[in-house]
Amino acid sequence: MLIGHFPSVRSGDSRHTCGSEAMSGGVAEAGATVGVMVSVVAESGELWAHSRSAVSRRRHTLEEHLRGTSALAREFGEAFGAADLAAYLALVHDVGKATCTWQCALVERAERTGGRVGVPHKEAGTFLAAKYAGKQFGAVVQGHHGGLPDLTKLRKIVDAIRDGRHGDQALVDEACQKAERLIPEVRRAGPVPAPRWLAAVPAERQDLAMDLLIRMLFSCLVDADFLDTEAHFAGRTVTPTPSVDMRALTERFEERRRKMLADRPRAKVDDVRQRVYEDVLRAAEREPGIYVLHVPTGGGKTLASAGFALHHAARHGLRRVVVAVPFISITEQNAKVYRELLDPEDADERRVVLEHHSAVDLDAEGGGPWMRTAAENWDAPFVVTTTVQLFQSLFARKPAAMRKLHRLAGSVLVLDEVQALPDRLLVPILSALRGLVEHFGVTVVLASATQPDFWALKQLDGVSHRQLAEDPASLFTDLERVRYEWRMGADVSWESVADEIARESGRQTLAVVNTTKDAALLHRMLQDRATGHVLHLSTRMTAGHRRQTIERVRELLDAGAEVRVVSTSLIEAGVDIDFPLVFRAWAPAESLQQAAGRCNRNGHLDPDLGTTVVFQAQGAGRPGGDSFKRALDVTDTYFGPGAADPDDLAALNAYYGTRFALQGGGAKGMGTEIDALREALDFPAVAREFQMIEDDFTRPVIVIRPDEDAEPIEADIAALRSPYPTGPEPLRRLQPHIAALPIREAEAALTAGLADPVIGDLLLWRGAYHPERGLDPAEPEDRSGFLV
Repeated sequence: MLIGHFPSVRSGDSRHTCGSEAMSGGVAEAGATVGVMVSVVAESGELWAHSRSAVSRRRHTLEEHLRGTSALAREFGEAFGAADLAAYLALVHDVGKATCTWQCALVERAERTGGRVGVPHKEAGTFLAAKYAGKQFGAVVQGHHGGLPDLTKLRKIVDAIRDGRHGDQALVDEACQKAERLIPEVRRAGPVPAPRWLAAVPAERQDLAMDLLIRMLFSCLVDADFLDTEAHFAGRTVTPTPSVDMRALTERFEERRRKMLADRPRAKVDDVRQRVYEDVLRAAEREPGIYVLHVPTGGGKTLASAGFALHHAARHGLRRVVVAVPFISITEQNAKVYRELLDPEDADERRVVLEHHSAVDLDAEGGGPWMRTAAENWDAPFVVTTTVQLFQSLFARKPAAMRKLHRLAGSVLVLDEVQALPDRLLVPILSALRGLVEHFGVTVVLASATQPDFWALKQLDGVSHRQLAEDPASLFTDLERVRYEWRMGADVSWESVADEIARESGRQTLAVVNTTKDAALLHRMLQDRATGHVLHLSTRMTAGHRRQTIERVRELLDAGAEVRVVSTSLIEAGVDIDFPLVFRAWAPAESLQQAAGRCNRNGHLDPDLGTTVVFQAQGAGRPGGDSFKRALDVTDTYFGPGAADPDDLAALNAYYGTRFALQGGGAKGMGTEIDALREALDFPAVAREFQMIEDDFTRPVIVIRPDEDAEPIEADIAALRSPYPTGPEPLRRLQPHIAALPIREAEAALTAGLADPVIGDLLLWRGAYHPERGLDPAEPEDRSGFLV
């Protein structure tokens, strides 16, 4: 029997009848017990979506779940003109659960044993979506558990059902019939309307627009599904996210900003920062689009970008601000500043600022059935996250990773330190940003002191190039605070660098290196050589540990104490810290300039300049991957002793032009092949090819440090391991306790009993943790120092 005909119900049929046919649909092995359950389901007259809640003791009815999920998805899709489409896809996403086979397996297998139902249920909704919305939108329903499929696989599924030859044809037919009786709206008199803007997209960008639309609809569905499911198991109704008065939020920001500036000591650079701020406020009145904020380091980008975003959102009725930065350390720092300026004083009121940098993969194989409901969904007015989290999610295909994407619609998206975006992925990144601006009501801000000329690439052809700060060249002249020295000879070693920093460089010095291994090595050398405080920063430390260390560094600097800090690049972009002397290991030009931004940052040495020493130590480590090597080769062409300094804007423009040309200039390379996969709607291939981090793959590790209260941390870990949906709150609270461990070390730790699985790819560390260097690979493991 083919769906599409939807045979009418014979008079006298009960509303939902489950007879002996359920025995042949995948649960017959349960024998007589299943027969009993068939009777239970038949007598109940209800169809279920989820098993009993431990709180309410109620099962979740299928009608409640489909209508509840549909209502939420409609609300989410309205932000980009796709309310009807999002609502219909959500309405049909679980209609496959209407079969007797699925119903019996839910009660007998899942509810009694805690296992999975194990009966297919996606295909019926996939066919309905394809029939009434369009074949490509069937991907949204087909992928709502396992991830968006490729178009070829989707076509095979839909065509097989249409022709009556699908392997689960009987289940699909039964589900569609029963779903129509339950919710008549699943059968439509005509097609579901697509958003009006889709028809107006130029032909050459239609396929990319469709790719982005499917991704956003998928996000609407899976977030609505997770929220409705979580509410059921928590024994409550779904509470919609309250709307935020962006004008009131902007007024709060301005009032607190004025007070914050009045309370801190005046710096030489304050007049320039105020000039920049006034420029961006004037620009906030202009129309949504893509804006560039090109301001020197120390020019006040953190407050200026937030000020623009809030005023622009209030002026144009946008819903939220999302700030994405390349390093977790900046996420932590900026989130702290924004919380002080935006969060309500009453601790019982809803927080405004959400900090999200957890890299936990909740789509990993082998997790519990509700693991993905712990994923973040950005339901806050002001989100601070990482560019890795943002773009890796945008080009993903799995539900947990993509849950939050629909929150981008109608937002201001601030991309801070955009020079850190990888060249090899610029084509899909820029084309996606363009799509968000043109079709999803997003305003994008590209902020950096070392601003690449992205308009040299064809992905931004025809897009207006708007500057937020007037006359960037004059700003760089006014904020000149550093001179460069070079240590590039064959005689430069780690020993000679450590000797110079410890004995000749002065009392306050920052050293920035390229790898965590080099950071640990130089830190140990300085501990042996230097007097005063010697501190360390890297991602091998937990987020909370790093935050405490950065605060300690600021305190020591303010007190005039003798302090030397060794850090990876996490400190060099956006971290508000000010040393008179900075050492930077040889790196691409933008990294050299960003490190120099931590030197004489506030101009306190005036009329003298700070000193940034660039060195190339023999045997120094470098991040893997071709992008870093190419950038380093081009840096060698334009910068160094006898050539330009990294602050030279003309040299930087030439540097970026050469870099882009070596990558193919966007005509080939730079991720062009990923956009071709997007045009083909091959979602698995896009997710496989788009990797923001290409070299040092790591796993997130929870560390309970000796000086921390273990009880609340362990409670959140237990919540994540529980068999019930948790929502994103436990992972939000655990973020300060998470460090990053290279994947090979993580696997070795699991084998040795030094780490336990928690959820997804998240681990709980049971091994030693150095009080200064965190997960230090050079420290011998003392198994007596911890409990297994």
